[in-house]
Amino acid sequence: MTRFGGGALGRVIRSGVGRRRVQTVVIAVATMMAVASAVVAGSLIVAANAPFDRAFAKQQGAHLTAQFDPVRASTAQLKATREQTGVAASAGPYPSTTIQPEDSEGRRMPKLTLVGRSGPKADVDDLDLKSGRWAAKAGEIVLNASFSGPAFKLGSTLRTSDAGGGSTLTVVGFALSVSKTADAWATPAQTRALASADNPLTSQMLYRFDSAGTDKQVTDGRKKLAAAVPSGALLGSQSYLETKRAADQGAAPTIPFLIAFGVLGIVMSVIIVGSVTSGAVGSSLRRIGILKAIGFTPREVVRAYVAQALIPAAVGIALGVVLGNLLAVPLLDDTEQAYGTASLTVAWWVDVVVPVAALVVVGVAALVPALRAGRLSTVEAIAVGRAPRTGRGQWAHRVASRLPLPRAVTYGLASPFAHPVRTVAMLLAVAFGTVAATFAVGLTASLTAVGEAQDPEDRAAVTVFAGGPGPQPIEVGPEASAEGRSEAPPADPARIRAAVEAQEGTASYYGTTQEDATVAGGTGSVTISLYQGDSRSGSYEMISGHWIDGRGQVVVATGFLDRTGTKVGDTVRVTHQGDTRTLRIVGEAFDTEDDGMQLHASIADFPAAEPRTFLVEVEPGVSPADYADKLAAAVRPLGGDAMANSPSEQDNFVLILQSMAALLTLMLVSVAGLGVLNSVVIDTRERVHDLGVCKALGMSPRQTVGLVLASVAGIGVLGGLVGVPAGFALHGIVLPVMGRAAGTNLPPSVLDVYVPWQLVLLALAGIAIAMLGALLPAGWAAKARTAVALRTE
Repeated sequence: MTRFGGGALGRVIRSGVGRRRVQTVVIAVATMMAVASAVVAGSLIVAANAPFDRAFAKQQGAHLTAQFDPVRASTAQLKATREQTGVAASAGPYPSTTIQPEDSEGRRMPKLTLVGRSGPKADVDDLDLKSGRWAAKAGEIVLNASFSGPAFKLGSTLRTSDAGGGSTLTVVGFALSVSKTADAWATPAQTRALASADNPLTSQMLYRFDSAGTDKQVTDGRKKLAAAVPSGALLGSQSYLETKRAADQGAAPTIPFLIAFGVLGIVMSVIIVGSVTSGAVGSSLRRIGILKAIGFTPREVVRAYVAQALIPAAVGIALGVVLGNLLAVPLLDDTEQAYGTASLTVAWWVDVVVPVAALVVVGVAALVPALRAGRLSTVEAIAVGRAPRTGRGQWAHRVASRLPLPRAVTYGLASPFAHPVRTVAMLLAVAFGTVAATFAVGLTASLTAVGEAQDPEDRAAVTVFAGGPGPQPIEVGPEASAEGRSEAPPADPARIRAAVEAQEGTASYYGTTQEDATVAGGTGSVTISLYQGDSRSGSYEMISGHWIDGRGQVVVATGFLDRTGTKVGDTVRVTHQGDTRTLRIVGEAFDTEDDGMQLHASIADFPAAEPRTFLVEVEPGVSPADYADKLAAAVRPLGGDAMANSPSEQDNFVLILQSMAALLTLMLVSVAGLGVLNSVVIDTRERVHDLGVCKALGMSPRQTVGLVLASVAGIGVLGGLVGVPAGFALHGIVLPVMGRAAGTNLPPSVLDVYVPWQLVLLALAGIAIAMLGALLPAGWAAKARTAVALRTE
């Protein structure tokens, strides 16, 4: 059969691809969407896997950020510290100070650590300039990328006071430091000019050590540096390990989420691509029989039909890789900001593994029916290819005919039983699409609840400081000297509280402070937040128990209960400034601050403590900004300050997960719809002769559309009934796992987010997916002329 060599086989392949254009397009598009979703999910999983470690290595991050007194340690002495044993690299000294600027609207910002650097590049802490340019002259500043947003853009201005009366700084760039060595950067000369008596100039040195995997190794390195300079020259230091722990804890909750969507995407991709491919080959059995009748060998038949599936699939795979990379870019950009990491890109091996796996799936899905077709005899292949086996699904037609529905509808309802394997594949596609939609709706609602349950202090309209906004970001070590510390101005909390009460527009307020304390049986100190007044408006979301409402009570987080082996109802002995009190745990709060070890109690239990902050709610119609300005004028002479809080915005991390959920769900639902489309196309083409007979007997185009849509209606209903409970259960499994990965249980407000009407609509989503997938072939069937349909086989 020489005449059926490569040329003839090639013509058969090209003819098959071109003749079944709808199936060719569906295979290409379904494969493209499946590959794109797999690339996105795979890229995000890689990005969430130790993002800090990879970014830290790329930026040559600082293992230790140290602040030195420039009076006690000269530039030469600081540069000489890089020769110390164990120091692998260093950068600096850079002039450093602290500023508290006002934005263009006059709102005071938190204190910022400002470092003078001539450029972003360095042997240690090689900054990633995200946008704009580096500060090149006086009056220019580069902010940390975390400030980038609606409030601060390139060209925004900041106002800060200095010895000369004040400086206006223009934001010219946004940079990212994985090591978090500063909040802002300027030229060295500008930084020195902004230093003052209250915010003295220090020298920043950045170090990388040969060994820095543990706290002890970093501490040992710091001790050697302290010994290498004059006594008291080392003012404070910051270890990268604390930043690393925070970043890793932030990344942990995304892993269960991405695994859930990744598994959904992979399973659905296999089902859809396999179904589409095998359906395309299986529907060609009659043509296969004809090819065998004219001399094609079984091997040539198998090769031809596997190739007919692989050609459009290969096009779809190539497009899917490109689309997946394009869709992953904005999500990876957001992930960078949330995790505080350097530039993230799609891992090269994801772009290799996903296409190869997709080709294998398509090849196997096409090979199985092609091998079956190759083994059939010529007569059997032609007979089987004409229609389903005689009698298959007849019982369904008999049952459906008894329903009080139009005959076209009952005919359509019984049609899926003629091809049970194809029907099961379509049912699974609709069910998985509904599972994805249900899970995404619940996840989005839960993440919104998480955003609303963040630190309650951020929800207050106005924050009043009784002694300054808080400590500087660099931790002060035991070797710090008094000259290097910036003391907050003295303040009388009682007088500031009286000013708050007297201020017109005050609706309610409560006082709070954070102190160091110890807990009997624990090691080291913990942070205890103490409250004065009615703090219910500032209470955390409760997982169990209730918020503090009197003396002798303490509310703790899940992390505290886990590490101390206690539970709600137990008592703990808390010591603050030598005063020991026995407090009863009355509630478990949704609080991840300080690794879940923060305590909350009444300030009445510890009389030595005084409130340092007052959180104020203003009366309706009162502008928080105007209120804060007036109150600030009253309390600044008392050593205090007031600041209006910006409207609460959702955390970047929450927005990222919601974006991921929306994108992946849209892709999965689209793939499910394509699976339905392909199956209905195949069914419609196989029944084209029957449809011609029905049209000849008087079936109208509208009835034809009803018949085709009815053929998937039952699948849509069953898919919705299966998918909604499965999505509900998946939400109930994944969310607690995400919470535990973040070191906390979750409150009911985060878990119980579904409402009955949502579940009903989600169940209808199964019907919507099925109907939308069948709409196009239904229109094609309705428009087909009777004579053409009767001639078509």
